[in-house]
Amino acid sequence: MPYSHHSHSGQYCAHARDNLEDVIKAAIEKNMQIFALTEHMPREQRDLYPEEIEAGYSETKLFGIFSDYYSEALKLQRAYATRLNILIGTEIDWIRPSSKDFIEQLFSTFHFQLFIGSVHHVHDIPIDFNAEMFQEARHISGGSNERLFEDYFDLQHDMLKALKPPIVGHFDLIRLKCDDPNVSFAKMEGVWQKIRRNLAFVASYGGILELNSAALRKGLEEPYPNAEISEAFLTLDGQFTLSDDSHGIGQIGSHYRELLRFAEKVGIKQIVHFETVFGTQGSRLPDVISRRTQLSQLQSHPFFAFCGGP
Repeated sequence: MPYSHHSHSGQYCAHARDNLEDVIKAAIEKNMQIFALTEHMPREQRDLYPEEIEAGYSETKLFGIFSDYYSEALKLQRAYATRLNILIGTEIDWIRPSSKDFIEQLFSTFHFQLFIGSVHHVHDIPIDFNAEMFQEARHISGGSNERLFEDYFDLQHDMLKALKPPIVGHFDLIRLKCDDPNVSFAKMEGVWQKIRRNLAFVASYGGILELNSAALRKGLEEPYPNAEISEAFLTLDGQFTLSDDSHGIGQIGSHYRELLRFAEKVGIKQIVHFETVFGTQGSRLPDVISRRTQLSQLQSHPFFAFCGGP
């Protein structure tokens, strides 16, 4: 059963394209069966991206945009219920310890079926926006990639402990703008210890890592998380799901064939997915159930005749 648990639209995300309904229609046309809507949560004024500042955004405006997203998502979920199983969620941006208060306010205002726990900033600086910002964050960490990696995974650990997200977003995003984005973390003892600590914590509460094809789309050799991290998580009986992290119609299902080949290569046998089932009572995710699918079943699904990428 083809699905993605991570998506954005240009209607509610400044660095994405296409409006939300067109994204949903495209997912249906491409034979997606489950599709999670996970627009970025609003952020504080000091955390606006350059593109948002140029567009005249403010903290208040971001919250208004997000509120509009939530209303539209509810409407579209009902309108397309017979054609696509839609989950309404958000991607959490953990920036600093005080992010928890901001996030809890968001959770008290909106009813989400799913959320993704992500880290996009280190030392309050976006580490996935461009090389210059990555280098600025690295300088604050002491000037080395290794120290920046350690700071990233420490911040991620804070997020994991505070939120226990059902899905952990692009686990090793920190390598995207690195000089060597295909770097081996296992060769850095301090970094690898922090990675294994974080993986153990995710496994302990039953969290799921997304296999995120955006890394392949952006030219990296392996998806998020890379092979060594995926193999380490498997030793903990860790579970995985699929995400395209699409930012528009053209990226839906992008590089999914390659993503499944990667999953097979590292030894992943089953893929978890969530789906909307109204009336389901869950301790954390009401109206949602999770299921497992054998990787071999996914590989034989006709969807993969249409999805993009090699």
